[in-house]
Amino acid sequence: MTELLEYSDRYSRAALRREGGVLEVRLHNGSGGSLVWDEPAHRELPELFADVAHDAANKVIIIAGTGADFCSAQDSSGWPKLVPSTWDKLFTEGRHLLRNLLDIEVPVIGVVNGPARWHAEILLLSDVVLASETAVFQDVPHFPYAVPGDGVHTVWPLLLGPNRGRYFLLTNEEIGAEEARQLGVVGEVLPADRALPRAWDLARQLDRHDALTLKYTRLALTHRLKRAILEDLPYGLALEGLAGIGISQ
Repeated sequence: MTELLEYSDRYSRAALRREGGVLEVRLHNGSGGSLVWDEPAHRELPELFADVAHDAANKVIIIAGTGADFCSAQDSSGWPKLVPSTWDKLFTEGRHLLRNLLDIEVPVIGVVNGPARWHAEILLLSDVVLASETAVFQDVPHFPYAVPGDGVHTVWPLLLGPNRGRYFLLTNEEIGAEEARQLGVVGEVLPADRALPRAWDLARQLDRHDALTLKYTRLALTHRLKRAILEDLPYGLALEGLAGIGISQ
């Protein structure tokens, strides 16, 4: 039985449903299509992850995209002109996005439902990452247009190793689903129509376990990630903003 949540209708870029202790967070573009990285997504997702983290009824989280892509495009129409005062808003939201995600204290399963060219790290910071056969990983929004300082400078070198991670970010390399599995970026590669059902199978298995064991396992497994993000993210975002403001002058 799907449960209605207090915060179900609070966010325009996410559809939520909970069965038992499992909460599915399906990200979208506001009208049921694949997520597009826009101002509402940047603003809302940090708050969404905070609500999810503070809901004691959640024992397992599934985060997935919608449609054929996870996120392969942006909509820049709602972004303000880049000046120091507007960058402070982006700096704050950018820090809270990944910090609030990692502050979720229960296991998280990420489902990469298709190409993830924008902010794949949202899914890759999950404890279990499942990928559709159609998934492709790339970092489109940053170098050479912007400094890759919003967390990708930490996440990708951790996942791929320092040299391959820097190569990935500097060359706009594409990594397909099967190569991502071989590199240890994702745990399983599945047909597109099986990725989300597989996540639910795993989530229901986890939901049967003791809540404190789930919570403390999540804390143990994410401690180093959280420490790395806390140390690196403000500095990276500051460099990204400094370069962006300079270019916009």
